[in-house]
Amino acid sequence: MAKGEAVELEAGNHTVRISNPQRVYFPARGETKLDLARYYLAVGEGIVRALRERPCMLHRFPSGVSGDKVHQKRVPAGAPPWLETVRVHFPRYDRHADELCVTELAHVIWAVQMSTVEFHPWNSRRADTEKPDEWRIDLDPGPEADFARVRRVAHVAHEVLDELGAVGWPKTSGGSGLHIYVRIEPRWGFSEVRRAALAFAREVERRAPDDVTTTWWRKDRDPALVFVDYNQNARDHTIASAYSVRGVPEATVSTPIRWDEIDDVEPGDCTIATVPARFAKLGDLHAGIDDTAYSLETLLDWADRDGLD
Repeated sequence: MAKGEAVELEAGNHTVRISNPQRVYFPARGETKLDLARYYLAVGEGIVRALRERPCMLHRFPSGVSGDKVHQKRVPAGAPPWLETVRVHFPRYDRHADELCVTELAHVIWAVQMSTVEFHPWNSRRADTEKPDEWRIDLDPGPEADFARVRRVAHVAHEVLDELGAVGWPKTSGGSGLHIYVRIEPRWGFSEVRRAALAFAREVERRAPDDVTTTWWRKDRDPALVFVDYNQNARDHTIASAYSVRGVPEATVSTPIRWDEIDDVEPGDCTIATVPARFAKLGDLHAGIDDTAYSLETLLDWADRDGLD
């Protein structure tokens, strides 16, 4: 193909045209926009499951990840008629946005054509965007915390989840931390889900005080500890989905892992160059995430007990 010549990719029932396919997006190994699109085709079942029916903010890098990043909520005019959206309201500004709502792989590849690298979905779905069905546990290490400490905290979180009778689905963040997702019954609003997440974080902190902090202000945190970021469950807060590529030169991927991989996984090894083969071998490790939904009642009881707002 001539440099700059567009290519067409088949994605389910649609053909998506990729312009500037040879533009380098990730300078560490030289992967291009076309490489990015082919990566998402390779993990298609997984990325669609992670995004399905959720309002999705796009992190776009029109000139590659070394250039400017655009946070895009609204689907632009001129989108294809088969694209699906969901309208969400932003009370602070009394505005709304029609955000991408992925239901099939072509929607993802269209977003790549629009220079999207990262997909940041809400933890609620379009059937009721105000009632989350996903609780997100974000283990965010401070600048002086090594990954061994993140691993230890993940094991404590797993222990608490087991005691609650909740199934946690871990993944690398694509950065220096780990995420754990739990499906929940869509009965509570964002404030109550956040409150439950704070109660969980405080319990993890009680069990591992030498490794964990729940201190909200960054300036007040010990930089050697892992922050359990309960606020990722607040309304309109989003983090990169499972299988989302991250906007860094190495093209790391937020990658689902098994619990027995916690002590061995090296997040930097999970990239668009390696994850397709892993996916082909293991399939989507989050394939069962929708099978069971957890009730937040016990965690909300803990929040009442601890006087949490």
